Amino acid sequence: MANSITQDMRFRQSLLKYAAKYGVSQACRKYNKSRSYIYFWRNRWDGTIESLACLSRRPHHHPNQHTEQELKLIRDMRRRNPSLGMIELWYRLKLRGYSRCPSSLYRVMRRENMFPQKPQKKPYIPKPYQPMSHPGERVQIDVKVVPTKCLANPQEKLYQYTAIDEFSRLRFLGAYPEQSTYSSAHFLNQAVRWFKRRGVTVECVQTDNGFEFTNRFSNSKRDLPTLFEQTADQLGIRHKLIRPYTPRHNGKVERSHREDQKRFYNSHRFFSLQDFGAQLAAHQTRSNNIPMRPLHYLSPNEFLSSFSSSPSA
Repeated sequence: MANSITQDMRFRQSLLKYAAKYGVSQACRKYNKSRSYIYFWRNRWDGTIESLACLSRRPHHHPNQHTEQELKLIRDMRRRNPSLGMIELWYRLKLRGYSRCPSSLYRVMRRENMFPQKPQKKPYIPKPYQPMSHPGERVQIDVKVVPTKCLANPQEKLYQYTAIDEFSRLRFLGAYPEQSTYSSAHFLNQAVRWFKRRGVTVECVQTDNGFEFTNRFSNSKRDLPTLFEQTADQLGIRHKLIRPYTPRHNGKVERSHREDQKRFYNSHRFFSLQDFGAQLAAHQTRSNNIPMRPLHYLSPNEFLSSFSSSPSA
């Protein structure tokens, strides 16, 4: 019983003890309760704290509750038709003399556990993350929409394409006026050449399931490869898609976009696509020279240089 003692019960016990010592009027002022409240609980109190628990308000009987004949009719009908919908079941019961409304039938069926149990979905067990062993083994690519507040012309749309190497965190950024498979294919060509000049050969690119990357969820073009996929195939690069609605699988590029918002977009303004591209290039140079904790407090450029100069490279 000690486990069922609530804070409200202790409050009522303290109130009644105070009322017994100093009077009901004084207890009303101190505990901010009405006289009827104190009299109600004083009449119920027998000296034990258990008597101050709230009792069930459920009625002892209901004049309109289902009779045993009605319950037997419902059980028999449900047993003969286990897969029947509730409304159709109610209609068949009505043909046999059942006079209750569908909501009453629903409450009975819910109380009797007559609804079919939904099969439990197999829990998703994520695969353990496999760290990359060398630069270019996998590059994450994603698109960030430039906030409208950063644009001199609110009617204009600008997009930032980002490619980040999972091993070294080295990033390549691109400015584009549209988010399409044509822009994605052009960005992939530019990113591969940019990484190549730094001694990084891109082996795999990982993207989400957006239409600028894949037709995986297209109703009419599902079997047709996008220009981005064709470009990756021509370059000999494997294209990996993440699990749908799971942006954390592209976590490195998503996290870098959050840093871009904090370090770049919150304090910059762009007047044209050319202006945006020039400022983005300067931001790219700066971000690739910022020390990062996952890289043992080296910048991506420093980490890549140290890996290239190590004997195991």
